[in-house]
Order: sequence, then C-alpha cells, then structure tokens
Amino acid sequence: MSKGREAAGGGGAAAVLLRYLREQNRPYSAQDAFGNLQREHGLGKAAVVKALEQLAQQGRVREKVYGKQKIYFADQEQLPAASDAELRGLDGEIAARSGQLQALQQSCRHMEAELKDLNSSMTTPEIAKEIEVLRKDCASYTEKLERIKTATNHVTPEEKEKVCREQQLYRREWRRRKRMATELLDAILEGYPKSKKQFFEEVGIETDEDHGVELPAAT
Repeated sequence: MSKGREAAGGGGAAAVLLRYLREQNRPYSAQDAFGNLQREHGLGKAAVVKALEQLAQQGRVREKVYGKQKIYFADQEQLPAASDAELRGLDGEIAARSGQLQALQQSCRHMEAELKDLNSSMTTPEIAKEIEVLRKDCASYTEKLERIKTATNHVTPEEKEKVCREQQLYRREWRRRKRMATELLDAILEGYPKSKKQFFEEVGIETDEDHGVELPAAT
C-alpha cells in the first residue's frame, strides 16, 4: 500500500484536507478537493466527503450550504494572525496584482477591437475578386464613353432647346384639354342618374389613369 493510501486509510485524510484548506485558504467543494488531491494522496471521494464533514463537525473548518452543494474553507480565526509587515506586503501585492489586472483588461479590450475590425474587413481573395469586378466595370464604362465621343448623332444645344420648348407646349396643352374634358364630364354627370364609372363604360371613355399614364414632369 502506498504512503498516501496509508494516510487516507488511517484517518490521515482529515489531516491532509485540513492542511490543504489552510494552505490554499479558499473555499472548495468536496468534488473540487477530491479532484485536486486524489492523484497525489490517493484519496477516495467517499473518504474526502467523510473527512470534510468530520472536520466541520469538530469546528476545525467552516461549512456553507448553497442549494444542494456544500462548500468548505479554513476557519479564519484558527489561522495565525499576520504581522504588520506581512499585511503591508499583502497590500503591496494586491496593488501590484490590481495594476496587472487593469493592464490585462485594457490589452484584452484592444485585442477585441482589433479582432472586430479584422472580422469586418475583406479577406485577400475577396479584395482580389472585388478589384477584378471594378476593372471590368471601368473597361465597360471606358468603352461606352469612347462610343459616345465618336458618335456623329450628337444633339446640338439648339436642338435640345427646341425639344424642351415643344415638350412644355405639349404638356400645357395636355393639361388644358384634360381640364376641359373633366369640367364637361362633371357637368354631364350632375344630371346623370347612374355612377360616373357606369357613364364612362356606356360612352366608352378611357382615362389616363386606366392606362397608367401620368403627366410628364416639366423639364
């Protein structure tokens, strides 16, 4: 039988656990303590549970219950009091650790921001594909521009001005005739016994709206 198993079998499990809890000075469940000590000391889980409960009953360790789980930790009153020098040393260590923590947190934030930028950036293959698409677009636009430049059917400013004047004239006439027709139809409908829709169907009138035609915007 190994030395660790002999200690566990001879009641040494309680001593091992008590020493471990005092050295670590932090709370552990029976499962955590068993996982940390079984390889080195050969403690079985049942022995760990029994030893921790025995230590708690004896008042040598503290026990807290959280739901269905029990947590064990060293009784702080039984630990040796720290000297002023030790307390100052601990305060200095805490301050140093706090500074390290803040530096690590800031570094993590920078890395997270950098990772976010990288994830939102295009990959090299994506950039190469986008460049190829843009090159094709540029070649197409260049070709179209050359065709326009070499075309012989350009509209002169005078021709353009003439077309605009004619468009305005026809637009005004369209509006005038539509207004006249609307006024005439409204006058007829005042004495017509049926609805406007029925009148239009009987007479065979088709409106701009029936064909989805809209008055062109002024140029």
